[in-house]
Amino acid sequence: MAMLKNKELRTINPRELKTKLEELRKELIKLNVQKSTGTSAKNPKQIKIIKKTIARILTLLQKKYKKLEKKPEGEK
Repeated sequence: MAMLKNKELRTINPRELKTKLEELRKELIKLNVQKSTGTSAKNPKQIKIIKKTIARILTLLQKKYKKLEKKPEGEK
């Protein structure tokens, strides 16, 4: 899976981001198992790319939820 850029991730709704996050986590588990068993991966750099993409998705989800939780200025 290619690394998704922030611009692409911002256009995706939160529900789709969560499903993408689950897919990436499953793929990361598979790659980590390959690494631990000694099987050489097709692209060793893929683990790093997936981790960064997961972090990007989590950051965007956090920002979207904070915007939703923000109260209007007039309320106490």
